Amino acid sequence: MSMAELPDSSIHFIVTSPPYFNAPFDYEGLFKNYNQYLGVLKLMANEAYRVLQDGRIFALNIDDMLVKGEKYPITADAIKIFQHVGFRYRDKIVWKKPNGYLRISKRSGVLLQNPYPMYFYPDNLLESIVIFQKGKFNYRSISNEIRQQSIVDKKEFQENGWYKTLWEMTNVLPGSNLEKGVAAFPDELAYRLIKLFSYSGETILDPFLGSGTSMKVAKKLNRNSIGIEIIRDLESVIRKKCGFENKTDNDDLKVIERKTGQYRFVTLNYIEKNKHEN
Repeated sequence: MSMAELPDSSIHFIVTSPPYFNAPFDYEGLFKNYNQYLGVLKLMANEAYRVLQDGRIFALNIDDMLVKGEKYPITADAIKIFQHVGFRYRDKIVWKKPNGYLRISKRSGVLLQNPYPMYFYPDNLLESIVIFQKGKFNYRSISNEIRQQSIVDKKEFQENGWYKTLWEMTNVLPGSNLEKGVAAFPDELAYRLIKLFSYSGETILDPFLGSGTSMKVAKKLNRNSIGIEIIRDLESVIRKKCGFENKTDNDDLKVIERKTGQYRFVTLNYIEKNKHEN
């Protein structure tokens, strides 16, 4: 995955959730094999390291995947890939979905039909948010004015358990109006990460934009955002999420067709226009 449009060290924070590997509820059969999938992650990680500023964070929402009875160790392999390109493995947060939710609830039923040892397969309610860092952050590089504009609400932080390595959040339900055919992460996930790892007015990148959740939240939190997406038809969904349904030549959501591959480059620049209103 090339990000040639982006200059070196031009991004302050990256948050993304790559496609699930050949999952029947996401992009079934998109990749020829697992090595091809890991190859996409490697290309993305290399480019991400180039465009990210020193000291800054990449938050990767990812999880192992069961495909046709075989479990793929995607989280562990992704960590090794990111370490290899130069990132430091900083932390891992486990995202727990509600107990009543299971996208595919078949594995645990095996034991109910055969209540004997060796028939147990658990249903998965967890995903990983892996936190990587490029070098060390210079805390003195941020002005006091920007620090005050970006302050984290301590009450929100404590009452909602942001301080733990286990985050309990309601997922986007399958078939949701703006996420049909896309396995989107919830607004709350992007909200927490953008608040915790970026400052007001900075630029957020999502290399697998999907339905545009990260851009929607970035806008709400007074950040610029850039996204890259392979499905051109998702523009209307992204526009609706971000509040730019009425397309004009001079609006704040730009879609640029890239010369290589099928990807489209989507950028949202609204800070400059509104900076005197904040």
